[in-house]
Order: sequence, then C-alpha cells, then structure tokens
Amino acid sequence: MRALPFVWFLTVVLGLGHGLAARARGIPLALEGIHVVPHVQSTEMRYRRQPDFSLGARVELLLRNASAGTIEIPADADIRLRGRTPEELLRSDEWAWHDLPSAWGGQPLRLPPGSMTVWCWNGKRAEWGTNTQAELTAAVAGQGEPSRLPVRIDAPSVWLSALTFLGPADRVQPDTMVFHLVNHGPGPLRLVACRLWMPERPSSWRVLSPGPWLSNRLERFPSDGVIPARDRGGAVVATGPLPLSYAAVEVRLMDDSGRPVTAWAHQRIKREAFDISGGWVHDTSGGGVRPLESVPFHKVLRRVHVNTAHIRDIDGYTDQSGPDGLYTRFPLKYFSDLRPLERYDTDAVLPRVHAVEFLGEPQYGGGKPVSPMECWKALAPFASSRLPTSVTHSEERLWRFYAGISDYPHYDAYRVTAPSPDSWGQYDRWGGERIRWGAPLETIGEMSRSLRELNRPRPTAYWSQGPHHDWNGYGGRKRGSPTPDELRQQAYHALASRITSLYWFNLSVRSLVSFPDLIEPMTRVGREIRMLEDYYLEGDATSHARVLRDGKPDWDTDVVAGPRGAVLFALDLAYTADREERVFKFTIPREVVMEFPLPGYLRGKADVFRVDADGARPIAHELRDGKVVVRDRASGVAVYVVSPRPGERERIEARRKAMVAAEDALGFDPGRNPEHLAALRELVQRKER
Repeated sequence: MRALPFVWFLTVVLGLGHGLAARARGIPLALEGIHVVPHVQSTEMRYRRQPDFSLGARVELLLRNASAGTIEIPADADIRLRGRTPEELLRSDEWAWHDLPSAWGGQPLRLPPGSMTVWCWNGKRAEWGTNTQAELTAAVAGQGEPSRLPVRIDAPSVWLSALTFLGPADRVQPDTMVFHLVNHGPGPLRLVACRLWMPERPSSWRVLSPGPWLSNRLERFPSDGVIPARDRGGAVVATGPLPLSYAAVEVRLMDDSGRPVTAWAHQRIKREAFDISGGWVHDTSGGGVRPLESVPFHKVLRRVHVNTAHIRDIDGYTDQSGPDGLYTRFPLKYFSDLRPLERYDTDAVLPRVHAVEFLGEPQYGGGKPVSPMECWKALAPFASSRLPTSVTHSEERLWRFYAGISDYPHYDAYRVTAPSPDSWGQYDRWGGERIRWGAPLETIGEMSRSLRELNRPRPTAYWSQGPHHDWNGYGGRKRGSPTPDELRQQAYHALASRITSLYWFNLSVRSLVSFPDLIEPMTRVGREIRMLEDYYLEGDATSHARVLRDGKPDWDTDVVAGPRGAVLFALDLAYTADREERVFKFTIPREVVMEFPLPGYLRGKADVFRVDADGARPIAHELRDGKVVVRDRASGVAVYVVSPRPGERERIEARRKAMVAAEDALGFDPGRNPEHLAALRELVQRKER
C-alpha cells in the first residue's frame, strides 16, 4: 500500500501595480488574484461502487474595483462562466455550489474604489479542474457591454498551506496570524510582506478594503525569509485585534530576479483553540437525571480534558453562571444550532462558542442527500455574523463537492463496530484476509489528509471513536466500542495529520459506564494534546510517509512543523486482526530506526525528545541530511518533539505536571476507582428507574 500524495495548489498571481494586467471592459473589475484548490481523492479507500476519479477544483476569484467610483452590481446581474449562468452549471451537474451574485438572495453589492470582493465556485469534475480556463462575463442592464475576464485555473508553484489566527485565551478577537507557505518552484523565494483585506463590519463582509503592509511585523521562518526551492516557510504576524469576519490574506514574495509573486487565501477570522468535545453529553433519553446537572459527570469530562460539547443553552446548566454556578465551575463550549443569531452573536456568548453545526451529515441527509448548494444556502445567514460554521463530512469519495462551504470542516469515520460508507469487506490489508468488523486504522489518516487538502488553508477537525453504548457487534465481534489501543490509534492518525480540534463520539453517562476501560486512555490522549497543542495550532503538516517491512505496512510517519519546532509521529501498522476476539492487536515494543524529514527552517541544532502522558524524556537520535533519525523501542503510537528553542522540553514537562495536578485535584477517577465508577452508574440507574 502506498500513501496518496495529496497536494494543494494556489495560483501564482503576477501583478502590474496592485492587480493583474487583465481588466474588464464595461464594469471596471480587475482580477486581483485567484485561489484554486484542486480536488483530491484517496486511492486507498474501498467502496461497493467504483469512485469517480474525475477531479474538479474549488475556485475563488478576488475581484477589485479598478475605477475611481463606486460600482453597484445588482443580484440580477447576468454573470456567466463559459457562457452559462451558475444555475445552469448547477443543473448540468458541473458545479457543486457557488457564491456568485445570483445566490445572494437579492442583495446588491456596492464596491467602493480600490476595494475587493470574492466570488467562488466548486467545479465537480475535470472539465472544471486544474489546467483549464474559462471566461467570466458580467452584464448589468443599461451599463454598456459585458465585462470579460479570462480566468486560468492553473497549478502554481507556491501556495499558502495553513493559515491560523491566534490570541489570548481570555479574549475572543485574535491578534496574531500564523501562515505557512510551500515553495514548489525551481528557485528560492524571499518573503517580503503581507496584508489583510477586511470589511468595515461583519455585516458588510463581502466588501474588503486593503490594510497596511505588515513587513515589519513578520517573525519569519526561516529568519531571513528566504524559502528554498522545494521547501517550506512562513511567518508569525502581530496583527493587533482583528474583527471576527471574513478576510483575504495577501502574501507578497520575490524571486531571485526581483519578480513579485503573490499568494492568496480567503477565510473567516476566528481565534483558533484546540477544543476537545464530548459529543452529545446531554443525552436524556430514558428520562430521569439530567447529566449536565451532575457534578460527578462534569468531573469525568474535566478529567478527560473535554471543554466542548454538542450543546446550546440548557436550562439548569448554562444559566447557572453566577460566581458559584455549575456553568462557571464546569463550562463547556457551544457546538450546535446557534439560532437565533441575536441570542448567540453577542460579546457575552461568543467566548462560549466552538462552532455552529446543525446540518448533521448532509451527504446522507437521513436517506436523501442534501446537496452542497442547499448546505451553502443553510449556512449563508451566518456569514454576516461572528459565528464560525462547521459541517460534518462523511464519505471521502464525495466530500470534495462539499469543500469550502463551512469555516471549520470536520468529519466522522470510525474503524471498528460502527456504521461506515466504505466497504470494510473489500480491504485486503491482512495478507488477503477480509474482515467485516473493522477497517484499516490508517485510513483515518488518509481521510484526514484528504479533508485538510480540500479545505486548505483552513484548519480542520475530526470526530474520533470513543465509547458508545448503542453500537452492537459487527461481523461476529462482541465488543461494541474500540479497545484502548484502537481508540488511541484512531485519534492519533488524525492528530498526526494536523487537526486543531478533536471530538469524542460519544461521552454520554451511559457510554462511559458501559466502557470504563476507555476513560483512562482518553485522559492520556487529552493530556498529550494539551501538552503539545501549541504545535498543532501554530503548525502545518509537512511530511507523510509509509514505511514497509518485507513488503508489508510497518509504520506511518508524519511531521507537524511550525516556528517553535516539530512533532514527529510514528504510528504502528504492524497490527493484526485477531480471529478469535475480533479486535486489532499490537505487538510488544520492537527496535526501530525511523527518519523524519524537516523543513529547512528547522535543520540545525535542536533538542529531540520523546513525549507521552508520563513525561518528556531524551531519545537516541541523529540530525543529518535534513532529517531526524530516531532509534527507539516502540509499538502503537510514538511521539517525538524536535525544537531549537532552549527550555522547550522543560516547558512541556511543566505543563504535563500541572495537568496531572489538576486531574488529581478533581478527586474523581472512575476509570481506576470502583467507587467513583459506581457513582456514575448510579446516574444511569436513576435514569432507568
């Protein structure tokens, strides 16, 4: 089996002054830039029907008013691509969704001089993929001949691979931006400056005005700002407080001949935080006790480092926000249908919000799929708010059509004893033996990389398989939830692909008491996430490789790198499918030598150490030829950190000790204390009585 080389492209924009030489006749629009995200599709996933590998692309046109006067473009303007309207392209199944004027519900666009707007579409197949072109025409009745803009959907040599907004945990507005660039071209590029194009207010989010160039506020990596050919780099930017709305990011580089090269992205500004969700924790099926009014239940959620749940306002919990109130003591962020907007889009509630999510799994839609355009329309009212949106993606062979419709996409796909769209019996992962109770655990990484690349440079998240009382055994398997090893592996295949939040499915009281042996493994995963969350938030996935032994999968190795260092992941693939117990089993630790390539900005003197929930400790290693070579005894999951910053190991260890102290201070450990587990069971029994 081989790893699928996922690549995300952003077109190179060569400008004259501030925009392209190409100008429209009629309406004076200039094509300032174009952001192209080619579709990707895994070749490792298996389905009952052969997937369609005709791959399109998601396109964003950044259009600037190049005139001295304000342009007004009505919603009924005749906008066409290749001579057809967006609605015609939807009906012919060539586009999945679009955000052009005809979709705006009758709202006109007033574009002042020098300002910019962004028009988007998602082409479904190769005729709208890379290395194609189209002419955009825009006609307004009574305003002369149509504007005509040629649009080339080209594969570039430089692109923004990750873009994250950060800030203090006690503030809603971020004040720092971290971006990562890939230079895939033949020569070096020097990072010169960047700027943000932002609206005056969230309600006018379609009209973007240029901010100042921030050349003096860039903490570049590498420090000289020169990104070698076939390498990576970026910058940490001190922006000052930013509005919670959509923005375009313009990054200016220079090649060695002095020619400017520009990379673009367009996404919502939101302060990124690594949130861990417990899912539908407020499960009151069966009546009786309300779990979120129970202190013991909150303590076990706190113990596994959950700070988010699929909730909104709940009487008896979220309204208890006084000095000693239950919500004050045990707050959980909101992750649900946050309507009406005027209730949730407030300065008081925004700190409680993870994301808006109410579409369920639209690829299934309860038996009838909800089209991408319908999903776009359902989320459109939130665009003028300060609330980030999310969509649950379900099926890798189709979710490229839904790419780009939400601010913070995530997916769910579980690998043992659970419903799934892929066909588990078609995987021949274990020497030709086929099973129906599970699927290859490493396909979690395959899907995580797919979703990440389709939505670049936006962060992504993952629903990871936890305890769930309502799954029955599949294919003869008796255990209805993952084993501790299976749980840990699934979470880490997503973490190694650089997600920035993880959602456990599903930490109801009944599920926790049904599988108490998963409480301590989730505690350890949560602690390890908190130890390294700065790396996930600031970083980018820079490397993935499949290591074989005797022609069989042995390890997946991954690197998430950023300005403070890199996290190196080794994920064990030499596990077996036990025929009797019908669970995946891992071997005892074995001698391994693993290589991890580093981006150029981290190739130098650095501390290298192994990290897990028990501590940070040195490891035998070499730094050579741009790689870290690690020698270890390992199985399951092995995580290493490489950092050039003095004292980083001590900082991570201090954070670990603080978390252990906080866990102990709860005085509640139902994963290892039978009396505490009995207290949780009593909640379930009270519900059943």
